[in-house]
Amino acid sequence: MSNILAIAQKELKSYFVSPIAYALLAIYALISGWFSLIAIANFIEMSMQGQGPADLNGYVIAPVVSNAGVLSLFLIPMITMRLFAEEKRSGTIELLITSPVTDMEIILGKWLGAMGMYACILGVKLFCLSFTFMFGNPDWRPLATAYLGMFLQGGALLAIGMFISNTTRNQIVAGATTFGMCLLFWTFDWATTFKADGWAKVLAYLSLTAHFNSFARGVIDTKDTVFFLSVIALGIFLTARSLESLRWRA
Repeated sequence: MSNILAIAQKELKSYFVSPIAYALLAIYALISGWFSLIAIANFIEMSMQGQGPADLNGYVIAPVVSNAGVLSLFLIPMITMRLFAEEKRSGTIELLITSPVTDMEIILGKWLGAMGMYACILGVKLFCLSFTFMFGNPDWRPLATAYLGMFLQGGALLAIGMFISNTTRNQIVAGATTFGMCLLFWTFDWATTFKADGWAKVLAYLSLTAHFNSFARGVIDTKDTVFFLSVIALGIFLTARSLESLRWRA
């Protein structure tokens, strides 16, 4: 466990000694702040139209969280693209795989480091939403559930991106491929809009949108939780097999 935490700490620090972390945090702060402003303005307009008290969770929390999920499609590839690709490009991957740590310790350490960076980004969103608790009285439980969903969804996408990063030494290729895969997983449920065949239903089940929506509504569904955990396990497993093949080739 100490090796995993040491690798995770090293990975997290590596984001902040380069412009990556600050650029991601600035971009996320700007866009999420704009989303929050629009949602709050819409809430105020609904309240002043004399239609009764508007639902703060429904008009502010839920839309902002849903938009945050979409924004993560663009940021997660930037987090994962360097995990293994940079190690291969700089030649330090040989030192890493020959060090006295197991493949799984390396993989889990890097994944936890990426999760730490992702948590810092989500902290910006939490800071924006904290003002709704200062000046309003929303229910915190749907927000906590939505954040659980974002962590599970982010963990799944990070695991996929980590595997893709381990298949190339080019960070741009890793980032672009990860973004394409994230976008595919996000839009798979569109297949059911024009097809009702079995294959369309299978693709719809693989959609991240379908499994994240329940969390955004404040509902914890066991099947959605199992789905995200399964994708995380699959991404880690594929990365382990890829790293094992790299070790044998070395």
